[in-house]
Amino acid sequence: MQRDRGDRLIGLLAEPERLRVAAALILGAKTAEEIEAATGSSPRVVVTSLNRLMDGGLVVQEADGYRFDNDELWEAARAAGRRRSEVDRKRSPEDEVLARFLKKGRLVSVPAARAKRVAVLDHLAQEFEPGHYYEEREVNRILKRFYDDYASLRRYLVDEGFLSRDAGKYWRSGGSVAS
Repeated sequence: MQRDRGDRLIGLLAEPERLRVAAALILGAKTAEEIEAATGSSPRVVVTSLNRLMDGGLVVQEADGYRFDNDELWEAARAAGRRRSEVDRKRSPEDEVLARFLKKGRLVSVPAARAKRVAVLDHLAQEFEPGHYYEEREVNRILKRFYDDYASLRRYLVDEGFLSRDAGKYWRSGGSVAS
């Protein structure tokens, strides 16, 4: 399985001694002695690391010494890219909008297009528990986590029917229910 290949390669390179050996090879060391000199590792550590890296397909032994073979890394990276593309294709249009307008959980801008704005507002409405009444300052505090102009967000949420307001109290009155 492709995912196992990537995990296996990361596991091989996650061990510091093997990573130093791989780095020495990448930087031009060819023999065990050159690797020992470059890494400061003992002969036993170098040989053990080389054997593990060869078993994993990252190192090839040639007539003049060893060579780091990054074909395995490239193939694992390509496979990861294909999997990422498949996941991206499966995203809903709403997920696409959220990915565009929310960065690190913060709203970068309020979409001008109503359909996109409604998708963002629906996402924000999930922060409000149905059946719970909120003071305006609570609504502001929640919305400020997402966007500095919380007053505009509050107004949009009310105007689009996601929140209702009466006598200074707000409650969730619309939006999808998170699964």
